[in-house]
Order: sequence, then C-alpha cells, then structure tokens
Amino acid sequence: MNKTIIIGNLTKDPELRTTTTGVNVCTFTVAVNRRKTQSNQNPEADFFKVTAWRERGELCAKFLRKGHKVCVIGPVSVSTYTGNDGTTRANLEVTADEIEFLSPRVSDSEEETPAPRVDSASGFEQVETDQLPF
Repeated sequence: MNKTIIIGNLTKDPELRTTTTGVNVCTFTVAVNRRKTQSNQNPEADFFKVTAWRERGELCAKFLRKGHKVCVIGPVSVSTYTGNDGTTRANLEVTADEIEFLSPRVSDSEEETPAPRVDSASGFEQVETDQLPF
C-alpha cells in the first residue's frame, strides 16, 4: 500500500494548467517541517511536489496561496534526475487523493483575521452571539 499524509505550507501559489485533452491539473509544492531532535538545531524541511487533478485541482488553484497550510493524502512517487552541478537529485511527488485546507479562508477584500481572544483565567475564547449555532 502506498499512502502518504503530509501537512505543511505551500512554497508558492499553485499553478493550474489544462492538458491537451481538456483535463485540469494543478501543481504546487508543500514544505513539511521535520521535528527537531535537539532544541538548538536549525529547522529542516522536506519539499513535496503535489499534483491535483480535475475539480480537486480547480479548488486548490482557487483557494490556496503561498504560505497556506494544507494536508494532502495520496500515493507518493520518487523520480531522480541529474542537476546542473552533476549531482543526482530526487523529487518526491504526491498525487492528491484528498486535500484538507487548514488555513482560514480569507476573501480578497479582507485582511487576515486576528487570533481570537482567550481569557487566560478561564481558558475560554470570546465569541460574538451571531457566531453561536443556536
């Protein structure tokens, strides 16, 4: 079974293309931080190229932007190539079966919404009454 789950941030805006047969495909790269084994280490990241097809790709192109956090589930494949300096390099590519957008949605006219205020004494988050489901 080949199934990978990655959670990370987009390194740049997604690119949406259409194949010659009319199928939409969206590609983007996700940077996934590694856990540090020591507190004084610099953070390291792995970079995964993600391919999302058809409607899933259209949604990614519409709602994802550079820096957005995303969870991608799907099979991973590895390809190797020779870089300009003569070294062998590898690409990790995930074909997205499932995608979960983890960053809050921001419309073009809105700024990033500030973090909700939490009362440190009680630990409860302050909400407006129009946000309540009842």
